[in-house]
Amino acid sequence: MQIGTTIRAHRLQRGFSQGDIEKKTGLLRCYLSRVENGHTVPSLDTLSKIASALDLPIAQFFSDDSLNKQMNTQKLSDEELKFLNQIRRYSSNLNRNDRDLLLTMVRKFAATATR
Repeated sequence: MQIGTTIRAHRLQRGFSQGDIEKKTGLLRCYLSRVENGHTVPSLDTLSKIASALDLPIAQFFSDDSLNKQMNTQKLSDEELKFLNQIRRYSSNLNRNDRDLLLTMVRKFAATATR
């Protein structure tokens, strides 16, 4: 079981950056990176802070199958894959601040979108 990998997957699934989690928990971004990359194992108190920031029960980090099942059921269409590949290609040339700005804009568009 890789708690760091699970944390990263849930964070990305919710569209949060490590900076977002840093603001919500008070944990340093470099520490969060070390946890996500498996270099540091968080204490239960720290894991509780991260779980709270992600709006998850702490037990979610100890369940091997829940995220995998959820992520495997989310299939993307060819159009969605093409769009995401274009975003990835163009955003690779952006600096961190511009990527953060782009992500903020996408979140705002998503929040106001009607389906």
